[in-house]
Amino acid sequence: MESFIQMMLQRARERAEAGESPEGGPRVEEEPKYEKVLETLDLEGVAQLISQGKAKNVIVMAGAGISVAAGIPDFRTPGTGLYDNLQKYNLPEPTAVFDINFFRENPAPFYQLARELFPGQYRPTPTHHFIRLLHEKGVLRRCFSQNIDSLETLAGLPKDKLVAAHGNFDSATCIETGEQVPIEEVKEAVFSDEEESGWRSLRARYGGLVKPDITFFGERLPDRFYQLVGIDLPGLATNVEPDFPSCDLLIVMGTSLAVRPFSALVDMVPPTCPRILINREVPSGALYHPIRAMMGDTKGFRFDDEANNYRDVLHLANCDDGVAQLCELIGWGEALNALVEAGG
Repeated sequence: MESFIQMMLQRARERAEAGESPEGGPRVEEEPKYEKVLETLDLEGVAQLISQGKAKNVIVMAGAGISVAAGIPDFRTPGTGLYDNLQKYNLPEPTAVFDINFFRENPAPFYQLARELFPGQYRPTPTHHFIRLLHEKGVLRRCFSQNIDSLETLAGLPKDKLVAAHGNFDSATCIETGEQVPIEEVKEAVFSDEEESGWRSLRARYGGLVKPDITFFGERLPDRFYQLVGIDLPGLATNVEPDFPSCDLLIVMGTSLAVRPFSALVDMVPPTCPRILINREVPSGALYHPIRAMMGDTKGFRFDDEANNYRDVLHLANCDDGVAQLCELIGWGEALNALVEAGG
C-alpha cells in the first residue's frame, strides 16, 4: 500500500512539473504563490509576530495533548492512550465507548469511564493558562477545543471564548426527550456504586437515557461550532460572524488532527495566516498530501516542503514546554508563571 501511495505521489509531482492536472489533462487551477509571512519559520518568528502586535485575532486549536500533564490520558498514543486501555470495559472496539448507538444499548461502560474523566479531579496545565493569557493580552479570537474536560474555563478562560467542539461535562440532556438534566444529578449517578442509583435511576426519572452533552460518534457537533467556523447548515442562525476569515495567527497544540471536521479547520484560515503546530510528534494526517488535496480533503501543513512553505511552523515539544518557550521569547514568561502559580 505504501509503495502504491509513493508511486501516485511521484506521478502527481511529474504531472505538476509538466503543467498538467493530476488526471493528465491541462491544469485547471494553479496554486497562487505567496511571500513568506514570518521573518523565520520557527518559534522565534511566531514570537516576533506577536511581540510586534501583528497577531490580534489568534485562534487556538487544542487537542487532548494539552491535558496530558494534568493526568488525563490522550486518546491515541500507543500504550498510554485512552483507547489502548479500555479492555476492562469489554468493548467490541475502543471507540465504542463514545458511540451513540452502543451507548443506547449499553450505557454502563461510558458511566464507568466518566468517573475517570469527570471535571473537578484535574487541574489546568500551563498550556491552559497560556490560552487564558492570550485572552488577557487581548489577542485571542477563540479557542476551539476537542477536549471534554473543561480545563480551559477552569483556568479562567471566559466561556464565550471557548468552542467545545466535542462538547463537555458542563451540561447534560435526556437523549430521548431532549430535556435538560442538571449536571449535578449526572455526577451523582456517575459516582454511584450501584447501577440502580446510577444511569438506571436517571433513565427512570427522565424517561430515557441521560448523558453529558459530549458529542459521540454518530452525533452532530454543537451548533455553535458550525456557526463560528462559518459552515451553513439548515436551521442555524446566520447572523453569527465566523472566526476564521479574520484569523491572523493559528496555534495548533496537542492534537493528532485525525478527526474531521475538526482537523479541516487548519485550512479555514486565510492563505496568508501564519500557522504553528506545537506537538510531541508530527501527526501523519497533518501534512500536505497532493492526493488528498486533489480529492478536496484537508490540505494540511507544509513543514517538509521548503520550496512552498511560506507560513507553517513546526515546534516539536510537549505543549507546556512549547508555550513556556514561546512566552519567554515574547516577554510573557513572568505573566504565564503568575497565572500558573495562582491556579495552583
